[in-house]
Amino acid sequence: MNQAIAKAKETVDKFIKVLKSGKGENFAVKAPIRDGEQVEHFWITNISYKDGKFIGQINNEPGMVKNVTLGQKWTISKKEISDWMYMRDNKIHGNYTLRPLLKTLPEAEAKKMRAILADP
Repeated sequence: MNQAIAKAKETVDKFIKVLKSGKGENFAVKAPIRDGEQVEHFWITNISYKDGKFIGQINNEPGMVKNVTLGQKWTISKKEISDWMYMRDNKIHGNYTLRPLLKTLPEAEAKKMRAILADP
């Protein structure tokens, strides 16, 4: 997973370029959110990017942390993200943290996910 996060951080400028061009849809970044000792990663959707920061909304219900809610506005610097993704031509671009999880999924589900990854 650490390699996946590193890959996302290394390529975030590529993502920002596509976000600004509008040549995709469903743009999102993943934010690690800490609550005491607990850290949970959330997709932030409906994002914009300005001055080195992404601004959007928490897109999933918290499971471990209690300091965020679904739909809450959230700001995160590009250096802090743990992943990014967008859709184009019915393919998922980015979403590097999904890839290590594929081996934990039932094979049929993993195969479906691999088929929609732009870069499996």
